[in-house]
Amino acid sequence: MIDFGFDKIALIGAVALIVIGPERLPRVARTVGHLLGKAQRYVADVKAEVNRSIELEELKKMKTQFEDAARDVEQNVSSEIRQTTSDLEKGWAADNPLLEPGSGQHEGLQPPPPAYRHPKKNWRLKRGAMPQWYKQRHGIRHKAQSGAARVARFRPPRSPA
Repeated sequence: MIDFGFDKIALIGAVALIVIGPERLPRVARTVGHLLGKAQRYVADVKAEVNRSIELEELKKMKTQFEDAARDVEQNVSSEIRQTTSDLEKGWAADNPLLEPGSGQHEGLQPPPPAYRHPKKNWRLKRGAMPQWYKQRHGIRHKAQSGAARVARFRPPRSPA
């Protein structure tokens, strides 16, 4: 930026005092100060935006580096697991003559686990297991009635006319 020393500022002030006049000089100086402040804030905002974009680029680079490192670790671990599993299966097949080599299944030694069976909980059985006195006390119906029979049951008795 332009380097202003004390002597240059004094010279500009003297010229402004002569050209503008003493009455309008304070208002003009205030306006120039506001404009310079706005310009400085704008420059600071632009610098901050540039710094943010640079930091964002650096963060993206670091993210890709971390993702690559994680992918490498995952591949190394999965390859080690595969190698260890194959070594164990080879050793297991060599120790057990009942197994076919390379089959990877161990049916000869242990039976397969039983298949899942649903418990078949039936709400009708639960309702039927309730004692009769409990059903009567709490108003639980124990006999099925048709709609017409229910209406006839609760209809008020006819009065002789």
